[in-house]
Amino acid sequence: MKFSSVNNFFSLVKFSHTLFALPFALIGYFLALEFSIHEFEWSLFIKVLLCMVFARSAAMAFNRYIDRDIDKANERTAKVREIPKGVISPKAALLFVVLNAVLFILTTYLINTICFYLSPVALIVILGYSYTKRFTALCHLILGLGLSLAPIGAYLAVVGSFAWLPLYFSFAVLFWVSGFDMIYALQDEAFDRKMSLKSIPVALGAKGALLLSTLLHLFSAFFIILATYRAEGNWIFWTGSALFIALLFYQHTLVKPNDLSKVNLAFFTTNGVASVIFSIFVIASFYLA
Repeated sequence: MKFSSVNNFFSLVKFSHTLFALPFALIGYFLALEFSIHEFEWSLFIKVLLCMVFARSAAMAFNRYIDRDIDKANERTAKVREIPKGVISPKAALLFVVLNAVLFILTTYLINTICFYLSPVALIVILGYSYTKRFTALCHLILGLGLSLAPIGAYLAVVGSFAWLPLYFSFAVLFWVSGFDMIYALQDEAFDRKMSLKSIPVALGAKGALLLSTLLHLFSAFFIILATYRAEGNWIFWTGSALFIALLFYQHTLVKPNDLSKVNLAFFTTNGVASVIFSIFVIASFYLA
């Protein structure tokens, strides 16, 4: 396979956007090490990373496959997404989905029993999201739910049992992602309404969507604070939490109902930086203080 072809698949799944969920998976992994008797193992660490890559690649490629006709009709996406452009065929995209889904399940099998048993559930959530905007405006919450599996999934990979602490991080991710996805969806409000697609911007309008996004981010901030408190975080942990929350609300200063010119800055840059900074501070807090 040519490098250009490989690069097309990286573009198809927006590999750089792994920054949204991967840092929280790392938090879940190191959280499990900190609050259990388990020690760091390179083999398990690599398996956790592979699970994240395979699951997210399957989900993104499936979304592009299912939405290929919608993307072709949307002026914003018709000339930039790989299937409408013709650089990747629908069949190739679907095969890519199947390959990544199988690799995800096989990797969970190599981790532990509970991760293996729950792997189909995870796939149902992350793949099922692609259908939701056809029948519910709550599609943003389903996307948030899919990414929220990252911290608890990584925790389960190490410990093999559920606990409340990683779930607080999962709730934070759920509301964080749901909120910023509503901001991103503002770009397609008119198109979605024309195509009878469902979203919060379609249901509530731009102003209502931004207000609900702010409310969800307040919930996310609450769970970040709760997780930090319950983890008995030190000053490094609390600093990371404060920076994450600050960036969480900074994005709301960038986007206005009548000015969407900075949506990409709010969606991609601010949220990507927030998750990376937060994970660095949280993991550092386990070893530097």
